[in-house]
Amino acid sequence: MRPDPGGAHTLCAAPRAHSLRAIVLGAAAGGGFPQWNCGCPACNRARAGDPDSPPRTQCGMAVTANGENWVLLNAAPELSQQIARTRELHPRAPGRGSPIAAVILTGGEIDAITGLLSLREGHQFVIYAATPVLEVLDANPIFAALPPARVPRRALALDVPTRLTDAAGSPLGLTVEAFAVPGKVPLFAETGADPGRDDDGATIGLRIAGQDQSFFFIPGCAAMTDALRHRLRGAELVLFDGTLWHDAELIHAGLGSKTGARMGHMSISGPAGAIAAFRDLDVRRRIFIHLNNTNPALLAGSPERAELHAAGWDVAFDGMELFA
Repeated sequence: MRPDPGGAHTLCAAPRAHSLRAIVLGAAAGGGFPQWNCGCPACNRARAGDPDSPPRTQCGMAVTANGENWVLLNAAPELSQQIARTRELHPRAPGRGSPIAAVILTGGEIDAITGLLSLREGHQFVIYAATPVLEVLDANPIFAALPPARVPRRALALDVPTRLTDAAGSPLGLTVEAFAVPGKVPLFAETGADPGRDDDGATIGLRIAGQDQSFFFIPGCAAMTDALRHRLRGAELVLFDGTLWHDAELIHAGLGSKTGARMGHMSISGPAGAIAAFRDLDVRRRIFIHLNNTNPALLAGSPERAELHAAGWDVAFDGMELFA
């Protein structure tokens, strides 16, 4: 059983053979926690080793259906660090090799794609993403370090199940269904004025399914729509966008000028927030992931953490394991 820092609830015991396993590699939003250039009280507590404020790297997960071949959900800038501390992702034999068979991208932001470049040393794997994100990779010549002949790029059709296979076409025992969620184009792709909300696949959510278990991974979402509400109703497990506690959080903290809505994230609290939106969806496990360094729910002893726990939610942490 993995350690349970900062008072978070551990959700699994030793894994069963040939069952779905999922490990949180990173639980923070862009910039990580503590953020390198932020001197806010929470970041300083994390730097000082406060047990109620444990560090978190930028958001990503690793999933397997067989314990041998692993699929990454997003590729954070700290991916090498995340792999180094996750023994399941280490090479299995002398010489070069990796159990990482595929990476699925939910968006084209820097904190979701930069880690791909850490996988450039000749290893063969597959990149799955919606077409707008593949276009981001195709447009940037630095990703030619992962030549498609060795690292094929496969477009994920939306709203239909896709059986994942490795680069050679062998099945991985996992099915993914990708679906568009309200979001934003990547910040570096904005051309000045607010481009507005995107609902066409620049940001996607995922339903990952093994033989008899499944979960949703939605690290970025600007609003709860009727279609998303219908999709999530009765789900076994949802990891959902927990970037901000309230919409004007960065503004009130004096750390930015943008609201959560402007950044493509709905808040946790408030009448239009995630806690309220999920209240009648009968989701059995609800976990916030992708938390910004300004979010007071990162702090184990905070009133905000107590409030979300009382509402049936948990907060993801690096190394958290899901499923038994």
